[in-house]
Amino acid sequence: VVFTGGGTEADNLAVLGYARSQRHRGNHVITTVIEHEAVLNSCRQLEREGFRVTYLPVDRDGLVDPHGVQAALTDETVLVSVMLANNEIGTVQPVAEISEIAHQRGAVVHTDAVQAACLLDLNVNRLNVDLLSVSGHKVYGPKGVGALYVRHGIHLDPVIFGGGQEGNLRSGTENVPGVVGLAVALALAAAERDAEGHRLTELRDRLITGVLSSVSGAHLTGHPARRLPGHASFYCDDVSGESLLVNLDVAGISCS
Repeated sequence: VVFTGGGTEADNLAVLGYARSQRHRGNHVITTVIEHEAVLNSCRQLEREGFRVTYLPVDRDGLVDPHGVQAALTDETVLVSVMLANNEIGTVQPVAEISEIAHQRGAVVHTDAVQAACLLDLNVNRLNVDLLSVSGHKVYGPKGVGALYVRHGIHLDPVIFGGGQEGNLRSGTENVPGVVGLAVALALAAAERDAEGHRLTELRDRLITGVLSSVSGAHLTGHPARRLPGHASFYCDDVSGESLLVNLDVAGISCS
């Protein structure tokens, strides 16, 4: 595990660090159009450095088709980066299936689990991933700290240079209080995951049913079932998001 300054840095290290370390082997990276900007902008940087990047589309529910990953893989593919769960629409991706497909062609798999860490199982063996990013504040831990899981045998080039901390992968004095806070928050999340996931799923489904049945022109975004517990995202016909946000705030309803 490499401790970083947050989820963005963990994503940068995974995408840039691994791709650059494998330039001798291949120059192709696969990701999706709905990744966090930390991944997308890292991929754009790789393109400026001469890499080819395939940005896979998603279906109307925000799901990546594993067969699309399979079709995009080439002998030059070194990395596949697909988020575990989307931060805006809540869709949970079939990461384990994608990993199996990618590994058959010799590609390494990274998943951005920042949004999922609090409520989904992050067992890297079940997910079958090689690199996994998390962030402290997304699990009710401190801000300004994150971590990148790196499977044994995976080589990364550092993206920050200095005193060689974190096994020469992340130079700079470690944020010890932040790291401890992240560890405690992840442990608490794991201990409470099943009960909290069940509670939030019931509340989520109640909210979704209520909105769709009582608000004319309301639509749920994301997958109806493969979504994060506690996550509901809607849009309404002929109503701007900004106007809706203001009016909900006036009505005393917290919304983002």
